[in-house]
Amino acid sequence: MSQEPQKILTTDGIPLEVSLKRSERKNKIKAFLLVAPLLLFLIITYIFPIGSMLTRSIDDKMVTEMLPKTYKAMETWDGKELPSEEVFEAFYFDFRNLVEEKREGKLSTQLNYTKNGFKSIIKKLRRKSKSFEEGNYKEQIMAVHKRWADVEYWQAIKRRAPAYTTQKYLKGMDMYKNESGEIVSVDEDRRIHRVLWLRTLEIAFFVTLFCFLMAYPIAHLLATLPMKYSNLLMICVLLPFWTSLLVRTASWMILLQQQGMVNDFFVWIGLVGDDNRPEMMFNKTGSYVAMTQILLPFMVLPLYSVMKTISPSLMRAGKSLGGTPLVAFWKVYFPLTIPGIGAGCLLVFILAVGYYITPALVGGASGTLISNQIAFHMKSTLDWSFASAMGLMLLTGVLAIYWVYNKIVGVDNIKLG
Repeated sequence: MSQEPQKILTTDGIPLEVSLKRSERKNKIKAFLLVAPLLLFLIITYIFPIGSMLTRSIDDKMVTEMLPKTYKAMETWDGKELPSEEVFEAFYFDFRNLVEEKREGKLSTQLNYTKNGFKSIIKKLRRKSKSFEEGNYKEQIMAVHKRWADVEYWQAIKRRAPAYTTQKYLKGMDMYKNESGEIVSVDEDRRIHRVLWLRTLEIAFFVTLFCFLMAYPIAHLLATLPMKYSNLLMICVLLPFWTSLLVRTASWMILLQQQGMVNDFFVWIGLVGDDNRPEMMFNKTGSYVAMTQILLPFMVLPLYSVMKTISPSLMRAGKSLGGTPLVAFWKVYFPLTIPGIGAGCLLVFILAVGYYITPALVGGASGTLISNQIAFHMKSTLDWSFASAMGLMLLTGVLAIYWVYNKIVGVDNIKLG
């Protein structure tokens, strides 16, 4: 008879296999506990806010909860002509309940997001409705203001019927759903968000380009100069990190104004006349200059980290094989710096797309970005759902850029240090 293999025991008398599994399980628990604070931090600061933004951007239950009878009566309305007396009556009773609860202001704000003009007519309706007689509510409501006799305002109320909607995302691209359910663009003179999206991409692209053109020679000098000079230049590069962003932006506001030092210098060298000083503030020029200076270190450092690893003997070998300095640079040196170029361009472009303070202060009306519009709706109009929708659209755009970069260049080729 074959004997069963004898199990190996530890000094405690526990089978070795069981002891190893326990030890492995303890190590996994310890490893998880080590990363648990970071995981909790990411969940609280990233996952929850993004989830809240997504929920808020599609949640549209507020109006339907305030006008339940109205939307019940609107189920049979085709939306082509003015609603029937039944809809007007339901709206009146819903509105009276809101007045008693002092919530008619929230209703006017929400409906005003859908169509301008609701705030004034709802305020007037609140005053006039106190003297309404029983019955014939359609005629009485329309007599309050001519807009109540405009079918477009009732269509706007009906558009708020779904509890969950994508209207905010369509609005962010200057589109909306008409009564037929078709997605159409708003009038050309009201298309402000498309202009902002295109301007954001334009400014981010040119700021990235200017940073690259300035950072490449600086990084090359940092990598090739003797250590004492390289350290001094590195201090100059890192100097913006040691001052407040607001201070740097305010400094550019002083330098770029018409009577500022930059214009004084142009006049002194004869580039422009004293009576023909260029406008460099509150336009795209101000945004380009200030953002390029502020984001320049994010391009220099990745390039420097890559160039520092390139041996000077490679350029000498290229020249010894018959290549001119320009050919040797283009064929040998430049391809080796592509990982640093990719990392720097990705960093600068993503940061520039979401920049807020600098364009708001120096950009003016023609130099502001989509982030300024998001902040406007968060602080001024209090349309948080629309601001959340645009924030998610911006995040999606950044992730799309990252995905394209990964497909073309490869994230594994990024070198930040």
